[in-house]
Amino acid sequence: MLDQIVFYFFAALAVLSAILVVTRRNVVQSAIFLITALLATAGIFLQLHAEFLFIVQVILYAGGIMVLFVFVIMLINMDISLHQAQFNRQWSLGLLLALVLGAELTLAIAIGRSHISMGEPAPASALEPSTQLVGRVLFSEYMLPFEIASILLLVAMIGAVMMAKKKI
Repeated sequence: MLDQIVFYFFAALAVLSAILVVTRRNVVQSAIFLITALLATAGIFLQLHAEFLFIVQVILYAGGIMVLFVFVIMLINMDISLHQAQFNRQWSLGLLLALVLGAELTLAIAIGRSHISMGEPAPASALEPSTQLVGRVLFSEYMLPFEIASILLLVAMIGAVMMAKKKI
């Protein structure tokens, strides 16, 4: 019972934060609500005992990606973007598309539940520890691709700093 309450709390927080990301006019507020949505998703992962996904969500997305978003927000000239033409007159088309998407989603869930049998979930004692297994495989079989990816990310970060430094 407590698991369901925690799950629905994080799910409602993620959905509410996602809606606020799109509806806020202030970009900094949108970024803060995006961080909230990402952390709520991380809470769902932790509640589902997916510790590795929880850590990746917090460190990579809520930490790293949001730092990049904040840098972009700081580098954008907000005076120019405020005076550009806004697409506020197309709200009726957006509402229509949202209703169509909602109807499609409802239909897909209704059809999916009647045709797909999920079976019984595996007991928690039968599951292998996911974080240890991922770490073991990542640092044994996939060590070279992991190191290549880290070097590429380092080069991209240095390149972004150099490009931002030239413009300032």
